[in-house]
Amino acid sequence: MSPGSRCAGLLAWIILCLCPPLCFGLTEAEQTVIDIHRDAAPGVVNITSITVQYNFFYQPVPREGSGSGLIIDNQGHILTNNHVIKDAHQLEVTLADGKHYKGRLVGSYPDGDIAVLQINAPEEVLRPLPIGDSSRLQVGQTVLALGNPFGLGETLTTGVISSLGRSITGDDGYLMEGLIQTDASINPGNSGGPLLDTSGNVIGINTAILSPSGGSIGIGFAIPADLLKRIVPELIEKGYVAYPYFGLRVFPVFPALAEALGLGVDYGCLVVEVVRGGPADLYGMRGPTRKIRIGNSIFPVGGDVIVAIDDDKITDGDDFQRTVARHWPEDEVQVKVLRDGRFLTIPVTLGETPRARRR
Repeated sequence: MSPGSRCAGLLAWIILCLCPPLCFGLTEAEQTVIDIHRDAAPGVVNITSITVQYNFFYQPVPREGSGSGLIIDNQGHILTNNHVIKDAHQLEVTLADGKHYKGRLVGSYPDGDIAVLQINAPEEVLRPLPIGDSSRLQVGQTVLALGNPFGLGETLTTGVISSLGRSITGDDGYLMEGLIQTDASINPGNSGGPLLDTSGNVIGINTAILSPSGGSIGIGFAIPADLLKRIVPELIEKGYVAYPYFGLRVFPVFPALAEALGLGVDYGCLVVEVVRGGPADLYGMRGPTRKIRIGNSIFPVGGDVIVAIDDDKITDGDDFQRTVARHWPEDEVQVKVLRDGRFLTIPVTLGETPRARRR
């Protein structure tokens, strides 16, 4: 090799050492993920719950479970899933720095699998995470999930939004609607942890996975941030969520009932009771006027038949419950009813369900 070639090779080696090519460094996307993790991790907590179960001899046996949560303000409020803290006799919150604090349940919303705890911790150790906007999310958008899967400690996974507006039935049998679906790995212990966008904002909290084995198969669900922003202040203020109240009971219309009454429609909900002084009563909805026998059953009839609420068709009792549950006290709804062979639209302002009637 000529002296010139040796010099050129040596120069190339020196340049390679002093100025490594970009392929050996971090990409912009990787650096973004690293920065988000660095900023968000101190706001994610581990929640340990102690429940008491009873063995064959009715002796109390403590059971320990774990989940995740996130700090949402400087007063020590922690947001998590209701199923993480359900039936807990004792709650312990561990911050990212390893410090432990006793948790106090502030309030829960079982229908939405949302709960708020509070810890008595110095403000300087609290790192609240910003709650973002979930109304403009798009399928394919990159997301990051933080949590404590299997009790291993704080873990980051990444993925994309796979779908929006998903509905699943929770552990308590409640239908949860409007969920974010993601392929970011979510495992037991991730529940209650934040789902973040690439700006570091919380766009949801991880709540469930779809899995035949109990592990992540790339189908996870998160409660959207816009619902959290509606529910959490009420939990902090009242300790519960005010349910909308119609002040009536309904019974689904079925073909035999529709034929016996000559309704002209074979769907909807027949009003079988109107609570005196309730919203339905105040706004003029009509309850039963008589009773008839169909087979071995007696039905109160003569009341309004609800066929739609706003733009939502009501086909049965489940439709009625789901549609009402999407509203809040003080909402005005347009109730389309069939009365005496004519369709009417009745505006009704919903009330708040009395505490004795709440789930």
